Amino acid sequence: MRAIAVTEPGGPDALHAVDLPEPHAGPGQVRVRVAYATVNPTDTNLREGRYRREGQEPPFVPGMDVSGTVDEVGDGVTRLSVGEQVMALVVPTLAHGGYSELLALPEGSVVPIPAGTDLPAASTLLMNAMTARLSLDALALSPGQTLAVTGAAGSYGGYVVQLAKADGLTVLADAKNEDVELVRSLGADQVLPRGSGFAEAVRAIVPDGVDGLADGSVQQDEVTGAVRDGGGIAVIRGWKGDAGRGITVHAIWVFGSAEDTAALDALRAQVEAGQLTLRVADVLPAEQAPEAHRRLAGGGVRGRLVLDLT
Repeated sequence: MRAIAVTEPGGPDALHAVDLPEPHAGPGQVRVRVAYATVNPTDTNLREGRYRREGQEPPFVPGMDVSGTVDEVGDGVTRLSVGEQVMALVVPTLAHGGYSELLALPEGSVVPIPAGTDLPAASTLLMNAMTARLSLDALALSPGQTLAVTGAAGSYGGYVVQLAKADGLTVLADAKNEDVELVRSLGADQVLPRGSGFAEAVRAIVPDGVDGLADGSVQQDEVTGAVRDGGGIAVIRGWKGDAGRGITVHAIWVFGSAEDTAALDALRAQVEAGQLTLRVADVLPAEQAPEAHRRLAGGGVRGRLVLDLT
């Protein structure tokens, strides 16, 4: 089968087409014929040599978000059936990632696509939205409490804003000038300038500081001032500093939740309810994965770039 992979860590041009053995669904697994795979920052990290399991041999196939059709089910599978259109959260350290024509995945990582949604859009949901959900769950805020969000125009940050509003939180989010209307449309109560002055801008509105912060732009120490004493911060790429003032830092890793079927399916339901918005920036042929990685690294992409593996 065809896949887009790297054999040695490197830049975008390290990605190339390879031929891999065809996988089959084992017990408790379904095989998905992948139609679309979303390009995420985690994919660029894997391409550069991170997120490798000890003993894992090349080629390394990136991709954590896919959509497609179930074409084979293993023993014990009862929830999904052949021919069903699905989306999946893939853990590329366990096997090959999503830039593959075929994937054998745990049934728990695979759920139907939202009704009324096409396959390219469905491929963009699970990894970023699940990370956002885990962030909010870790912060454990109650309706009416305040949340600050950095990187709110991005996929992770945008989902944090929308999920937080669905949870009944008051959201203060950042945006560049050209993204203000986008972030406002996602539901942010206050949209503040992005950058080093974000914490001060938050304090001008909430003098004691917000109850929690989801740091999608990975500003870390630069934005801790926005959070009240004893509050919480959710970070998505680890934390090396000391937030101080009794602030709890929650490092969020989505890999361990890839088989939380109930949570994945709840995200599907929230798309159907209009609480989450799927945003596709562009769809490119799979062989243009290097270009997709270059565009992502260049910044300013709103929504997700999607690879077409059909």
